Amino acid sequence: MSWRCHGQNYAELVSNLQKHGILSSPEAAAAMSKIDRKLFVPEDGLPYNDAPQVIGFGATISAPHMHGYCLSLLADHLKPGMSVLDVGSGSGYLTAVFGLMVGETGRTVGVEHIPELVDRSIVAIKQTPASYLLDKDHLNIYVADGKLGYVDGAPYDAIHVGAAAAVLPDALVDQLKLNGRMVIPVGTSSQDLVIVDKLADGSIRKTVEMGVRYVPLV
Repeated sequence: MSWRCHGQNYAELVSNLQKHGILSSPEAAAAMSKIDRKLFVPEDGLPYNDAPQVIGFGATISAPHMHGYCLSLLADHLKPGMSVLDVGSGSGYLTAVFGLMVGETGRTVGVEHIPELVDRSIVAIKQTPASYLLDKDHLNIYVADGKLGYVDGAPYDAIHVGAAAAVLPDALVDQLKLNGRMVIPVGTSSQDLVIVDKLADGSIRKTVEMGVRYVPLV
C-alpha cells in the first residue's frame, strides 16, 4: 500500500498517507503538513516518494509511511505540554514535527551520534515553523549515544527511535514516564516495530506492531 502514497508535491503526499489510513491522527497530520520533507532531503533526493532517502554518513530519512505510522502510534503521548525524545534524530524532520505537536509548553529532545547530521538538522529546522521552538530552547538536538537516551530531559511521555536496536535498551525504558509510550524497531536480520507502554504501576507491556527494516542503532 505504501507505494500508493507517493505525491507530486508535499500536500499530496500527506493527503495520500491519510487516505490510506496510515496517518490516522488529525493532530499529527496537521503538524506533519507544516514541516516540508523537502528541506530534510538532499537536493538530488526524491522527498515526496514514499521511500527512504539517503542523507549521508550511512544514514537515511525513513519512508513517509513509517513516519505516518509512528506519529499515529504516539499521537496520544504528543499532546501540547508533553515531552518527547527522538532517538537517532538524523535529518531532524520528525523531531520538528514532534516539536509542533507538543508545542512551546512541551519539551522536544533529539539525540544523534553523527555531529554533522545534528548541525544539518538544526539548519533545516530553522527553515520551518518549528524554528521558534529552537529559539526559545523548547527543542534541542544533541550529539549523544542514542542507546543511552538523554537522561537530563527525562522522563518522557513519548520516545521515538528511528533506528533498529539489537535488543530493547534498558536506558530508554527507564526514561519513559508512567503511562508513557515508546515506538522502537528491534532486531538485526529480522526486525519488528515494537510498542513499549509503561503502565501506571511501572510494569512494561510490549506489543509487536509490524515487521520493518531500519538502519541499525549504533
